Amino acid sequence: MKSILLSTVAVAITATFAMADGHSVVRMGTEGAYAPYNFINDAGEIDGFEREVGDELCLRAELTCEWVKNDWDSIIPNLVSGNYDTIIAGMSITAERDEVIDFTQDYYPPTASAYVAGSEDADLEGGVVAAQTATIQAGYIAESGATLVEFATPEETIAAVRNGEADAVFADRDFLVPMVEESGGDLLFVGEPVPLGGGVGMGLRESDAELRGKFDAAITSMKEDGTLNELLVKWFGDEVATY
Repeated sequence: MKSILLSTVAVAITATFAMADGHSVVRMGTEGAYAPYNFINDAGEIDGFEREVGDELCLRAELTCEWVKNDWDSIIPNLVSGNYDTIIAGMSITAERDEVIDFTQDYYPPTASAYVAGSEDADLEGGVVAAQTATIQAGYIAESGATLVEFATPEETIAAVRNGEADAVFADRDFLVPMVEESGGDLLFVGEPVPLGGGVGMGLRESDAELRGKFDAAITSMKEDGTLNELLVKWFGDEVATY
């Protein structure tokens, strides 16, 4: 991810949640551009695995959810600034991010990142590799010896491979699977999977310990009764890692 100055924590504000029908209103920030984690459906609404998980978590925590779409490259600064109360956007838990914001426990197990290219002989070590800006994948490529080219959206990283701007794209494998399956053979997995991050969790301001506790309890209940596993399989298939 891009460097985020720790001084940004100083501008964090304590959330004051509005009330609706006796429940606290929590604004859930997501990208809306990373299917199947989160995306905008044909009705113009936020949809996907994280929409279903988030709605269920709010129900169990007795919170009212309002969904907010925000571009990925500013998603952490806008949480810290108070534009919404959580990040639920396929964000991997990392030590660097944890210096700036807080995380719940993971609601998606640690999983592998992968390379996708247009041919099996793509140069992954010395070639040009595309990754989305401010992701752990971009940070990995920057230190790998390959030439990193960054894009604001995941769709642009795939386009870079298709139009010859990059030899390969490096991203979450679960995001890449449907891209490969729908490419008609134009895209394929190359190289070995790379384990990165500590699973996907909800990001919150460090001042919102009470809210984090409510979501942690709800995530635990979803793990214990199997609901979270059901949603993982629904959105990512039978081969997905589960709890």
